[in-house]
Amino acid sequence: MEILASRVLFRPANYQRSLTFYRDAIGLAVAREYGAGTVFYAGQSLIELAGHGGGPPSAPPFPGALWLQVRDVYATQAELAGRDVAITRAATQEPWGLHEMHVTDPDGVDLIFVQIPDTHPLRRDSRT
Repeated sequence: MEILASRVLFRPANYQRSLTFYRDAIGLAVAREYGAGTVFYAGQSLIELAGHGGGPPSAPPFPGALWLQVRDVYATQAELAGRDVAITRAATQEPWGLHEMHVTDPDGVDLIFVQIPDTHPLRRDSRT
């Protein structure tokens, strides 16, 4: 099997509310819009909000979280707070070395904004 592309797909309880959150509050760039949904750029991935398809919303409970790497989590926190986005867990350095901040989307999905310090193993070249 060959995977050609992937994205996270959400079916929000209120499409317009989630669209406003991801586009305006979080500030994600729109990759494409189609009649019943919007796809956002999210680093090397895509987040799609589907306003169609029926069935229950994707969350809550969402069985995980979105992990979003940023250059400076403290600047991101200030930017989001300036847009009146509620920070559910303030930016802090975790025992495992990453700097993390949490925000919750309108459907209860946890967004974890992560800054990877230069000295963290995720930044090291593992090739021998």
